[in-house]
Amino acid sequence: RAGGGAMPAVLGAAWALLAAGFLSALLLLRWVPARPPGGGFGVVCCLFQDLIRYGKTKRGCGQRPGWLRLLQVPKRWFTHFYVVSVLWNGFLLIRLCQAEFLGESLPSWIQHVHHALGRDSQSEDTGNEHFSALLVLLLLWLHSCRRLAECLWTSVFSSGVIHIVQYCFGIVYYIAVGSTVLCQVPANVRNGKELSVQISWYHIVGVVMYIWASLHQHRCLVILANLRKSKSGKVISLNHSVPFGDWFESVSCPHYFAELLIYVSMAITLGFHNVTWWCVVMYVLFNQALAAVLCHEFYQKKFSSYPKHRKALIPFIF
Repeated sequence: RAGGGAMPAVLGAAWALLAAGFLSALLLLRWVPARPPGGGFGVVCCLFQDLIRYGKTKRGCGQRPGWLRLLQVPKRWFTHFYVVSVLWNGFLLIRLCQAEFLGESLPSWIQHVHHALGRDSQSEDTGNEHFSALLVLLLLWLHSCRRLAECLWTSVFSSGVIHIVQYCFGIVYYIAVGSTVLCQVPANVRNGKELSVQISWYHIVGVVMYIWASLHQHRCLVILANLRKSKSGKVISLNHSVPFGDWFESVSCPHYFAELLIYVSMAITLGFHNVTWWCVVMYVLFNQALAAVLCHEFYQKKFSSYPKHRKALIPFIF
C-alpha cells in the first residue's frame, strides 16, 4: 500500500509535479541558448539558465546582468541544507520514536497537517509499515549527518555561487522530504500500542543498498576534494581538474548517481509499494540528471582530452 487516504495522493502529486518541472527544464536545456541574445526573450533565457545552473556550470552563461548577480549566494552555503536537515529530520525522528515506542502522540500541528491533507488517523496500518517509515527516517537523518560532515571537513568549495531561489528551494526540500516520510503513518501512530518490529527481506536489501551507495558517494567526494589538496591534505588550488577513480571511470557525476541510488534504497526499504516515495525518487532522478548534464558539458568543453566513454549520470545509459 502507499499509505492510504488522500494525503499520499496529495503528496505524490506534489512530488510528481516537481519531477515534471525538472524534466521540462532538462528538455528545454537543448532549446534555450546558454548565452542568451538581447531583448525580452534574452532576459527570460538568461533567468532560466541562472535558475538551473550553479557553481562551475554558471560559467557557460557568460557575463550575466548585474541584477542577477545580486540574487546569488556562495555555493558553500550548501552546508546550510544539511544543518536544517539534521535538525528538522532529527526532531521528526525523535518525535516518531516517542510515538512508536512510548505511545506518545505526535505534536498537534503535525496532526492538523495530517487532517488538512485528508489523512485518516484511524486508518488501518500494519506494524511493518510503521517500522519501515521509522527506518527510512533514520536513514534520511544519517544521510544528512554524513553530508554535513563532508561539507564541513571533506569538500573544498571554490568561489562558485547559487541563485537565492535555489538556496531557498534546498532548505524547503529537506524539510519537505522528512515530512513526507512522517506522513506515511497515521497521525495517532500506534494508539499507545507497542511497536511490533518485523524485519523483512526488503528492509535488509534497502539498508545494504543504502550503505553501498553511501560509501561510493563518500569516496567520490573525497576524490573531488583531493584534486584541490596536496598529499599532506593542505588546499593548494581551487581550480577544476578531471577526476579519476571509483565510479568516475564510468560517469562524470557519480556522487549524483549515488544520491539517486540512496533514494531508491529508501523506496525499497518502504517495501517497493509506496507510490508517494517513488514520486520523490522521480524528482531526485530528474533533478540530479539536470545537474549532471550541465557538469558533463562543462567537463567536455573545458578539457579537450576528457574521456569520451563517460556518461553524465547513469553508467552506460545516460
